[in-house]
Parts: sequence; structure tokens; C-alpha cells
Amino acid sequence: MIGRLIDWLHDRTGIRTIREVLFDEPLPPGTGWFFTLGSVLLALIGIQVLTGAFLTLYYAPTPDHAYDSVRFISSTTAGRLVRGLHHFGASFIVVAAALHMLRVIGFGSYKPPRELTWLSGLGALGLILAFALTGYLLPWDQRAYWATVVTINISKLAPVAGDVVAGIMRGGSAIGALTLTRWYAAHVIFLPAILIAIVAAHLVLMRRQGISGPVRTHKGPSTAFFPAQTARDVTVVSIVVIALFVLAWRGMPAMEGPADPTDATFIPRPEWYFLGLFQLLKYFPGKLEVVGAIIIPTVLGALLALLPWLDRGPERDPRRRRVVTVGVLVGVVAVVALTTLGWRDKPASAAAADTWSMRAIGGRQFAANAKCARCHSESGMADPLEQVSMSRGPEWLAGHVADPEMIAPGLREPPAAVTEREAAALVAYVRQVTREPYPGYPQPIETAAGVWARYCVGCHVIDGDGGSDGPELSHIGSKHDTAALREWIVDPEAAKPDTDMPAFGKRLTAAQLDAIAQYLANRK
Repeated sequence: MIGRLIDWLHDRTGIRTIREVLFDEPLPPGTGWFFTLGSVLLALIGIQVLTGAFLTLYYAPTPDHAYDSVRFISSTTAGRLVRGLHHFGASFIVVAAALHMLRVIGFGSYKPPRELTWLSGLGALGLILAFALTGYLLPWDQRAYWATVVTINISKLAPVAGDVVAGIMRGGSAIGALTLTRWYAAHVIFLPAILIAIVAAHLVLMRRQGISGPVRTHKGPSTAFFPAQTARDVTVVSIVVIALFVLAWRGMPAMEGPADPTDATFIPRPEWYFLGLFQLLKYFPGKLEVVGAIIIPTVLGALLALLPWLDRGPERDPRRRRVVTVGVLVGVVAVVALTTLGWRDKPASAAAADTWSMRAIGGRQFAANAKCARCHSESGMADPLEQVSMSRGPEWLAGHVADPEMIAPGLREPPAAVTEREAAALVAYVRQVTREPYPGYPQPIETAAGVWARYCVGCHVIDGDGGSDGPELSHIGSKHDTAALREWIVDPEAAKPDTDMPAFGKRLTAAQLDAIAQYLANRK
């Protein structure tokens, strides 16, 4: 019965021909595990397309709703998993594409008659990076917004057409709704269509010319893709997909606060696969920036594109192609080194953004003291603080807390008044808690955070956060012990007669003095 059904389908669709095309491809003898990377790349592209399609069902590509729509997606288990697969899948696909390219170079698979196959593969790699670039803006948080500002500024460095390219990318006089719409359209419409066309061309060319096979010729007849090579491909693809699901299940990195064009203090950081270029730009300041941003990447891209014509000899063994082998090794070492340096060269403010600052921890206490939960709760008239889309500054929040008639006339009593520093701490807490749940800290740390956010942060800095009137305290514990720090806080003039620091012996309780002194002493 099944055989007759297949015969019927074959007469009308040629289904057996499709099977022959997919599974009966002749492979050179000796083809092995190195040739599984193409299948891994195809599988990852499929996952990106599928998860991206699901994300578009709930994503709203407007500045007013993009951030909240991404937060809504992340608030459900299924949405968090799909977004995690898409986010980590972008990194996986960059790694797979890079490894696939290195395998092709190492095996000399770009040599005649496979020049066009090589060029189509490079085109696919460029599109993958373009996907990563355009997708970075879509969450519309601080990181996305300011990284896009840097990207557009870099595009201005292009000779002749730099301003035109930047204008097309920006869509207007400033980054806004048109920018987001254009990047979204490129990400979900134009780039996928071009990628599908290039991948299809790459596969057709690969099947027409056949794969290059191992570097050394193996004796024996060619073998079919099925079952041996198919089993290898399925094994490697399964391992990669399982690893991707594990990462996605563990959760996405926390989002920054909503995009705020007025916050020019934010230091943007690109994804890890652009950190090498980000670091390279630091070595070409001012007018030389065009060298690192445009000239060097263009020259390297041109060398890769011309590789089949620069390396014209028939030899494929990398040990006998020393110029190419050494050049590629130097390039790989340079990329890894620049990426590592970019990863390690993390500004203090960017490092602090990945964890809970003392200001934000103290803000949680102020939120409790101000009785914010009377309205900001599941049963209250406003969203819980964990679900608030906070884009307001400390001045607005201080006014809102002090005068509720601003927002809801007659609906609630004024909460306790807060100072400007307490309002800033409340803003820090709200912005942090909307990105990730409060992890909980020991009581002495929370007590010290309240003291820090109310009294110390205006003059001192810890991990890039605070004022500059007093000395930085990020590593104060390497200079003074707990007792010395406590004495200094109680009576600064006794330790240093010409100090401007006020005494806090009568303002703080014994528990508060012990907590802040111990915290500072632990900062080595």
C-alpha cells in the first residue's frame, strides 16, 4: 500500500528524484567529520528563521512599544525560550560560519572550479553579520540604542558616500521611529530574502562542482551521502542544537533600561563578535578612525574574496601553502587577541551595569519606606515595580512620590517625602528590577547600601557610580581596615583635620556604622 502511494506521488511530483538529490550525493573517499560544518550552519539558519518568525508575532517595531513587547515575550516561559534560542543562535551561527570558512581555507576548497562557491559563501557570512547588526537595535533598550548610534557614526566614515549611507540607515535627522522601522524591515524581509537566494545558489554550485574532499587523495570509490555522512551530520547537528537549547533554557542576559536619547553617559558595548572591531578602533583615534573602521576591514574582505586567484596553485595541503596558512593563522590570532582585549577592556560603568549597584540595592529600601507597593502591586492601581517601563529621571520620580496628584488626583495619600539622592536610588532600583529579579543580599549589605545611597554616593565613587568630590572607594579596603574606616566615618576631622567630609557619628546607628565600615573594608 505504501509503495503504491509513493509510486503515485513519484509520478506526479518526482519524489524519488528529490530523495536521490538529498541522500545519494557522491562523496570523495575519506570525507569525514570536518565536512559536517555546512549542515550545522544550515540547521542554525533554519532555527533562526523559525524562532524569528515566532518573535514577529508579538514584537511591535515602534519606539513606544518595542521595549515593552520584548519584555512581554521574555515574561513567559515559551517566549523566553524562543528569544533565548534566537539570541544565542546568532552567536552559534557566527561561530559555525567562521569555522566553516576556516575549514574551506585549510582544505583549499576555494580553488578552481569552486571560485563562485567560495564567493557565495563569503556573501552568506556578510549577511549573517548584517543580521546580527540589524537585530541588535530591535529590543530598543539603552544598549541597543547607543550601539546603533556608534554604528551609524562609523558608517559616516565611508569615503564619498558616508553621509548618504548614514542617512539611509538613520531614516531621518535623528535615530527614532524611522530608524527602527528600517532596521526591522531589513532584518525580517530584505536580508532573509537575499540570504535564502545566496544559500540556494551556494548549494546548487556545491552540488554541481561536488565537495573537494580530504586534502590527501584516498583510494577507493566514492560513497553516497547516506548513511555514513548523514549519521555524522546528524550527530554533530544534534550536539550543537542541544547545547543551544541548554543556553536558551538558562535564560537571556538582562535588558538595559528603555532607550533614552538624553542619557549620553551610557557606554555602549557591542556583541562579542564585534568586539574585535570595537577594540581596533581604539588604536586609530581622531582622523585615523577611518583606517580601523573602513580601510582595514575592506582590505581583509578583498583579500578573502580574491583568495582563489591569489592562491592559484593546484596544491591543497596547508603545509605546502605556507603563505596562505601563515596569513590566516596571523589573522585568526589577531581577531582572537582583539576580541579578548575588547572583552577585558570593560569600562567601570559597563561592568557595574551587569550587577546590582549599591545605589540600586539602597533604592529597594527607599521604595519600601515610601510605601510604593500601596499602588504598585498586582491588586493596586499601577503595575508592580518589577513590570514598570521606567524611562523617567530622578526629578520626575521625586516629584511623583512627593506629589501623587501629578498622576492620580485624589486616589491615594502622599507617600513619605524622599530626597534627591533617594529618588535617584529609586530610579536605579526600578530600572534594575525591571531587567532581572532582585537576587537578595545579606542584611549587612542591604544596610550598608541604604547608607551609601543616602549619604555617600554624592561624593564618592564605587565601580563607576557616584560623585567625584571625594576619593574613590572601589578598593578602599586595601588601604584601611574596618576599625579605621569606622573611626573616619564617625569623626573625619580626627583622622584628617583639613577634610570637608561631615561627621556621621550622630546620624547613623551603630548597626549602620558597622555595616558600612565592614562593607568598605571588604573592598580590596
